[in-house]
Amino acid sequence: MPELPFSPNQMFNLKLETLEERIMEYYQETQNGTMTIKLLLTLRVRYQLGAEEFALVLKELVRYLFTRTRATRTMKRFFYYFQDYFDAPEWERLRLRVFPLRNFVEKTKSFVQSLLTKFLLSEVLTT
Repeated sequence: MPELPFSPNQMFNLKLETLEERIMEYYQETQNGTMTIKLLLTLRVRYQLGAEEFALVLKELVRYLFTRTRATRTMKRFFYYFQDYFDAPEWERLRLRVFPLRNFVEKTKSFVQSLLTKFLLSEVLTT
């Protein structure tokens, strides 16, 4: 089991500035995007529990991880928890980047359904 860079006690008791500094240092030293996303998700939980100052904590780091690094399984798993870090058009582009196969399947399904509908309508109209 990999060693965690912070204890749960630290994640839920340290001040915002201290956590921001330490998480940035951790990412710069390790370049471990997966663990960094998990740490940021923990801070999202802290925000949801009422710590308003954690609303968009480390926004630039989150944006960097999702837009400039390779999408990992962890990023895909927790992707939707970070939606408010991006505006709507940017979010849609990011979703297409993170889930390319899912988007291809959705578009193909929509295209086939429209072809099928046209075919069925032409059959009904000709009989």
